[in-house]
Amino acid sequence: MKAFEFTATHRDPETKARTGVLRTAHGEVETPVFMPVGTLGTVKGLTQESLETLGAQILLANTYHLYLRPGEQVIREMGGLHRFMSWERPILTDSGGYQVFSLAALRKINDAGVEFRSHLDGSLHFLTPKRAVEIQACLGSDIIMPLDECTEFPTSAVTAEKAMNRTLAWAAESQRTWNTLKTLAESNGQPAPENSESPNPNSKPGALFGIVQGGTQPDLRRECARRLVEMDFPGYAIGGLSVGEARPLTFEMVEAAEGCLPEDKPRYVMGVGLPEELPQYVALGVDMMDCVLPTRNGRNGLLFTSQGRLHIRQARYARDPRPLDESCGCPACRRYSRAYLRHLFLAGEMLGKILNTAHNLYFYLDTMRRIRQTIAAGGFSRFSYDFRSRLQGEVP
Repeated sequence: MKAFEFTATHRDPETKARTGVLRTAHGEVETPVFMPVGTLGTVKGLTQESLETLGAQILLANTYHLYLRPGEQVIREMGGLHRFMSWERPILTDSGGYQVFSLAALRKINDAGVEFRSHLDGSLHFLTPKRAVEIQACLGSDIIMPLDECTEFPTSAVTAEKAMNRTLAWAAESQRTWNTLKTLAESNGQPAPENSESPNPNSKPGALFGIVQGGTQPDLRRECARRLVEMDFPGYAIGGLSVGEARPLTFEMVEAAEGCLPEDKPRYVMGVGLPEELPQYVALGVDMMDCVLPTRNGRNGLLFTSQGRLHIRQARYARDPRPLDESCGCPACRRYSRAYLRHLFLAGEMLGKILNTAHNLYFYLDTMRRIRQTIAAGGFSRFSYDFRSRLQGEVP
């Protein structure tokens, strides 16, 4: 199997929605796909067996957090992230750029990289585009994200352009590093010294995507996309969104960038979105998405159903024998009542958080399955309209 390949399989005649297949060294992924977030090599509250049962095809892990703990060398010595966390399916790792961005009081950015202090112990670190790729190569990621600069919202056009140009320069440096690692692997070079921080050159790095930045300036988004396409990455992400801007503006930025990206490469919008937004991103031509919303909200008792949002702590569910969602096939809905799930949540029992998380994640993954099916069958636009109409409010 090739290390990375993407093929579009079906297209919706009324929108830019499409289905496809991502082929990686750890298996195939049907797109459009939602990627559960496993920040520290774990999706909170769920075992890998549970994730497989729920239908997760690919997980996202966080370079920043894994670099700090347990460290990429530990994971490398354990055989890579797949073996370390006992997950045989594909893994995408982000660069850690967004996490560093969120540590505004603990970091300094310059053209060489990002200096930051660990949120764990205050130790000082310097992350460069080169190191970000090397760390992810150590992890054995199937898809690698380069270091980029994410701007806050709102921000000026001048600031957004500066961050965009820095992101492009870092993308070029990341690509040079990736090419070096690939060459070493293909030449079957000697293993790295025992105390080296570089990845083993015998380990071929995963596919490196480019990341489109540009704030909320459509012209910058288009420029960034065009310049990244000139570098010829195997896939492209659209980053720096869902940081406080109104959702129509988010969609506008996605559309601006997508229009400049090639048809034969996968498109990934980072950090989105709410359930009712999933078909909207797909309609814009998006193939990949990730978000912490299903798991985080599940732990906090906010559940997504086919009839809208359900707050399980509400008193009206105290004697409700119905499942969360009568049309849902998740483990929580097949076996447990709203009354029981409310009891678990109010009692602070961990089982409640686990079941809520499993339900929300299943709802997202099942929504993506239905999206793929309706695109292939020619009914995507109707599905999208009906789905979004049902999810506008709360469960009656």
